[in-house]
Amino acid sequence: MLRDFGFLLVVAFVFLMVSCDSVSKKNEVIPIEDFFAKSDKSNFKISPNGDKIAYLGLHDHCKNIFILDLINKDSSKQLTYQSDMNVQYYFWADDQTIVFSNTQNQDDSLRLYTIDVETERRQALLKTANYKLRWLYPNKSFNGGLLATTNERDSSVFDLYRVYLDGRPKEMVDKNPGNIINWFASADGQVRLALTSDSVQETLLYRPSEDQVFKQVYKSGFETSVIPLGYYKNSTTHIYALSNIGRDKLSLVEFNTSTGEEIKEIFKSPNVDVNKEGYSALLNEMMYASSTVDRKKLHFFNDSYKKAYDQIKIKFPNTSIDFLDVDSSLSHFVFKNTIDVQPNDVYYYNSKTNDIQLLAESNQKFEENQLQPMESIVFNARDNKEIHGYITYPPNKRKNCPVVVLVHDGPSKRDFWEYNTEVQFLANRGYAVFQVNYRGSTGYGKEFWSSGFKQWGGKIQEDITDGVTWLIHEGIADKERIAIMGSGFGGYSALHAACFNSTLYSCAISSSGFTNLFTYFKEIPPYLKPYVQMYYQIIGNPETESELFKSISPLFHADQVTMPLLIFQGGRDKYSSATDVDQFVQKLKQSKVNVQYIYNEEEGRRFKNEENLIAYYQEIEQFLSENLK
Repeated sequence: MLRDFGFLLVVAFVFLMVSCDSVSKKNEVIPIEDFFAKSDKSNFKISPNGDKIAYLGLHDHCKNIFILDLINKDSSKQLTYQSDMNVQYYFWADDQTIVFSNTQNQDDSLRLYTIDVETERRQALLKTANYKLRWLYPNKSFNGGLLATTNERDSSVFDLYRVYLDGRPKEMVDKNPGNIINWFASADGQVRLALTSDSVQETLLYRPSEDQVFKQVYKSGFETSVIPLGYYKNSTTHIYALSNIGRDKLSLVEFNTSTGEEIKEIFKSPNVDVNKEGYSALLNEMMYASSTVDRKKLHFFNDSYKKAYDQIKIKFPNTSIDFLDVDSSLSHFVFKNTIDVQPNDVYYYNSKTNDIQLLAESNQKFEENQLQPMESIVFNARDNKEIHGYITYPPNKRKNCPVVVLVHDGPSKRDFWEYNTEVQFLANRGYAVFQVNYRGSTGYGKEFWSSGFKQWGGKIQEDITDGVTWLIHEGIADKERIAIMGSGFGGYSALHAACFNSTLYSCAISSSGFTNLFTYFKEIPPYLKPYVQMYYQIIGNPETESELFKSISPLFHADQVTMPLLIFQGGRDKYSSATDVDQFVQKLKQSKVNVQYIYNEEEGRRFKNEENLIAYYQEIEQFLSENLK
């Protein structure tokens, strides 16, 4: 009896020690540098025949291409040896050839090369140039050529070319009449489908072959979409597409490009749009479809994919599996296990041997139980519209929390359940992090998306405010300690709150937030000009609706700001004018507002240089600790 009692004491002691250790890990302040530690390996891609996996790794502080040989591991090797440039991107053109692009700091010139995986022979694909190039999906060789578009002839439009792997001069396939925004190739490499836009209406064009003229087969307003995913096997007319014709949500459908008609609905989700993934360009089939309300759910059409997924889930039961690449035999998979409390690791799965191999551990700095789970929430806005979002609590606290409202960029984007470095950093510092998929966010159907039109300073901001009010009423938020923060549109929302909602928030943090929406339109690059009319519908027309623009642009309301502000601005940001930000900051200083302004000429909308990034979060940490005491 005493022996049993002693055993129970030992068990209780061990359990207590484990529990205390778990709590201590959650309460541990993680160094900023640890949040941004990255794997040296990334961008894993399988060769079409499944023999090799290529990836980007570091050599002499630069990103280079490496090859992992799955048949003969002794033949694995480094493929490129650059010491002054990074490989920007690469892809397998065929089983033997990789196409890659180089990039150099402060130089956006186009540099394209091919390299033979066996012989390591490298040659320039095109001469170094200053125009932009976009590859047509899928990135694979058709009779020795790749399809791409460039704006070499006219910076505002992209013409269609064949770029030859053997170094022959590229050949124009189609001259863009000015309104084509995308072309689509069938399984034989012939371009039979094109999409045009005047940014208010979109039109699908079809032709039986490249030597014939395109004809219009379908036309709709930009709110209604037909998004081609890929052709049916052995068909030059029928495609898999996402469509919301006659419905609110995007469904997966079969679409006849020769007649412009939907043939049938294949898969739908009742609550959200179907995601744009799951098509195999190697096999010309849909492998699966997915949708995301809170977490991603997959619906399989292919048995090999389903079996692979089921086997992977045995090892990773509580994660979301994202397939990154697969070979043509559907035997070799690259996937990542997405989870909220751990950076996404990348794995290789061999379905023949049922073996899973770790390819890249994204961040080795974190221990188990150090990070905080992301929980989905739903609330009703003041007009009763249902709004979804997420909250991440600080360690060991769920009531009366200091809160950081983290507003996503876009607004035509959305937040997801996933590992988010910024969220985890803030939660680790003791803040509840609140993310709102406000109206105008994508993925919830066209009615929800379009309800955000011309509401940048209106109902979108009200949704965020209503979410914060909900937090207060639920007892989650300490109403005296709430901050708002974001980049791009999220930064604009923070500045808007500083101007118009100073009683709700204690402080605001803006990174490249829009201060003057008049300037926003002036900064649009030439190749995005075809979308201007659409932007007029979504945001407003600065010429005919100048009062609206003035009423919602923070620059003209700086005198209403009373809360402390932390403002970051990148000199290379294409959409937010540093001149406007300077003027806004000067007005704040004249009004004796507590404002900190950090300008970095080398950065864009988001700071990316590791040294700058760490300094960025050091400033945020100090600012929040001072203003959310």
